[in-house]
Amino acid sequence: MQSSLTLEPDTLWFKVKHCTKQGIESGALQSIPTDSEFLETQGMRFLVRILSNLVRKQKAKQSEAQKTQKSGQEFNPFLPYERDLFVTDISPTHVCLLNKFNVVDYHLLLVTRELEDQEMLLTLADFEAMWGCLQQFDGLGFYNGGKEAGASQRHKHLQLVPLPIAAEGPRIPLEAAIMSATVIDGVGKIAAFPFDCAVSFFDPDLFNHPVEAAQITLKSYFQLLATVGLKAEETSPKQAGPYNLLMTRNWMLIVPRSQENFESISINSLAFAGSLFVRNAQEMELLQSAGPLKILETVGRSPRF
Repeated sequence: MQSSLTLEPDTLWFKVKHCTKQGIESGALQSIPTDSEFLETQGMRFLVRILSNLVRKQKAKQSEAQKTQKSGQEFNPFLPYERDLFVTDISPTHVCLLNKFNVVDYHLLLVTRELEDQEMLLTLADFEAMWGCLQQFDGLGFYNGGKEAGASQRHKHLQLVPLPIAAEGPRIPLEAAIMSATVIDGVGKIAAFPFDCAVSFFDPDLFNHPVEAAQITLKSYFQLLATVGLKAEETSPKQAGPYNLLMTRNWMLIVPRSQENFESISINSLAFAGSLFVRNAQEMELLQSAGPLKILETVGRSPRF
């Protein structure tokens, strides 16, 4: 199978670290410091990061709003993107950038070169870009399908963070629960989760064949969407509803969404991997009081068993 990937073999991790160093030195990369702790509930361990300084990101949001108001067009940070955040070309359709306001070290964005909406269905080119990166280092890829799923930018972008997510504990907090899924006809259901979701599993060696992997994953993607009631319309490239997608070299999970926030806490894809973010001590108290599983249940949908 011919690859459209232009990503040079065995270069990505070196380029990520080199670009990160340059981004810090130039000030383009503005990491958000956090404190973290673990919360345990019903045999599951959640990683919770408390963001300690959001001032720079809030100022950037205000600047974007001012630019939008002045131009009459929504500000797009990816067209053009900041050159100091550019990591590498991935393919004719995608580039790899550093996440400017990263909470997790080496947080990457896989961004379409041309403007596509974040509510468009993922394509073969999207999955080729993701697998091209996963071939070079072990990571957790994810996609926030629409604003209600936690997307903060309308320009289509997948995201990738290296594993493990935290220095201690499992590489992904909820991976044991995900791996416990009962699989029927290629689709897994996770009894431990009180929200609707569906998972598929990959051959352990698939990541070494990114083009083939992308084709297999695209087929699984549409199957999972249909399983959770978000079947793609043949006549439309737009998704049938908001959802979160997570994928590793070993599995892909899709979670349909009903709302973006639990009160003031914004929930994106990483929450369904067991990694949550709160902005202050008050939100931490709210999370502890409600419980992380209840929060995921509230922003998700009822299981379709």
